[in-house]
Amino acid sequence: MMEKQFNGKAFVLGDAIDTDQIIPAHHLVFDPTVAEERRMFGRYAMSGVPTAQSGLPDGGQVFTPEGEYTSQYAIVVAGSNFGCGSSREHAPLALAEAGVKITIAESYARIYFRNTVNGGYVIPAETSERLCERVHTGDELAVDLDASLVTNLTRGETYSLRPLGDILPILDAGDLFEYAKAAGMV
Repeated sequence: MMEKQFNGKAFVLGDAIDTDQIIPAHHLVFDPTVAEERRMFGRYAMSGVPTAQSGLPDGGQVFTPEGEYTSQYAIVVAGSNFGCGSSREHAPLALAEAGVKITIAESYARIYFRNTVNGGYVIPAETSERLCERVHTGDELAVDLDASLVTNLTRGETYSLRPLGDILPILDAGDLFEYAKAAGMV
């Protein structure tokens, strides 16, 4: 069963963050089926995002600190068309390995959204509000998926999420394969 209430620091991005920014192609040499190599995806998650797009001041903290495999940011907030670019499922895998629990965006590239849901990597929540202009990197957020709300504990603001709808049973099962097994499809 998927966690439906949690807190975490936000990492804020703009529009059209592509899969090469989420995990640059030169880091795809690692084998996700080997535990020691799989965690390298977390080390290099978001390493292709230019500092100007990350909401971090020049010289500020990076998503995953040097020599670490997980990030202090459990929540990614983005604008529209998050995950555009190539169809690699390594992008949501990298976020999951870095410790991201949820991405909140205005919209997603379709293939990224399906890869995220099918693999059960990260919860892809949507909002009709432009949160990437209201939330700042480092803000502490509280997410309540049952109520479809995000509370910015740092700024004292609450925002609405769209209900997860048809993807909820897949996320609850863990991934698409586990959902299909539980439903007797395989």
